[in-house]
Amino acid sequence: MEHFDDTQTRQANLAFIRRSMTAPMLSKDREQALTRAWRHDGDENSLHALIEAYSRLVVANASKFRHYGLPTGDLIQEGIIGLMQAANRFEPERDLRFATYASWWVRSAMQDFVLRNWSIVRTGTTAAQKSLFFKLRRLRAQIEENDGEAFGQAGREMIAEQLGVRLSDVEDMEGRLWGRDNSLDASMSEDGEASWIDFLADERPTPEEAVQSFHDEDQHTRWVHDALDCLNERERIIIKERRLSEDGTTLESLGERFGVSKERVRQLETRAMKKMRAWIADQANCNDDLRL
Repeated sequence: MEHFDDTQTRQANLAFIRRSMTAPMLSKDREQALTRAWRHDGDENSLHALIEAYSRLVVANASKFRHYGLPTGDLIQEGIIGLMQAANRFEPERDLRFATYASWWVRSAMQDFVLRNWSIVRTGTTAAQKSLFFKLRRLRAQIEENDGEAFGQAGREMIAEQLGVRLSDVEDMEGRLWGRDNSLDASMSEDGEASWIDFLADERPTPEEAVQSFHDEDQHTRWVHDALDCLNERERIIIKERRLSEDGTTLESLGERFGVSKERVRQLETRAMKKMRAWIADQANCNDDLRL
């Protein structure tokens, strides 16, 4: 059934291409009349006549994007959308042929489609990067032909300077163009028994490690809480306000509260932390002895 659907799609595309290439060209006066009728009167028959007459632009542009590996039918559909956008925006009063204006919209629609579907990694976010994406193949081929040797670092630097982008942008785009995304489920061997995902390391903790980590964190929390008992009341307040509070009270604020300087509060905090670290270290040593 899938094969039948593919065949039907190809036949439909070929039929559309044949109709497009044999559609009669419009004279300037006829073109003006159709664009005015659509823009000013909303005459859908005029719109259909424009689309039919200039769908050859869509077919011609679609052939230029075939090497990106996307279905021709999808490219044609995007081009037709661009053609309709051109019809909606075209100003008949301007001394400009509709075909010239529409060509830009058709090409832009196809470029956006290619960028959206080329990679799961977003490609071409700025005008310069889009220009790089669509010109890199041609410029690389020209450099190889002129130099008579493989494309190298000098060629990348030349392209970066010519397009006004960074050398790293050229290197990154080159990697994307010549290294398409691969499915992790794709087979690595002819027998199909092994896929790429089978060789990815699982860096998540094992159940035993997760339980141990939770236990350790819980133990450390209890030690910190119990270690506060080895401090006097003023030291406990300072540690709670400075270390265990989300807001983190300032030294100046605590100094005003206790009637001492900021430096004195800092000294008290340092002394309290030393007491707590010593107490927690003793508890840790005791636990290690129990394990032994």
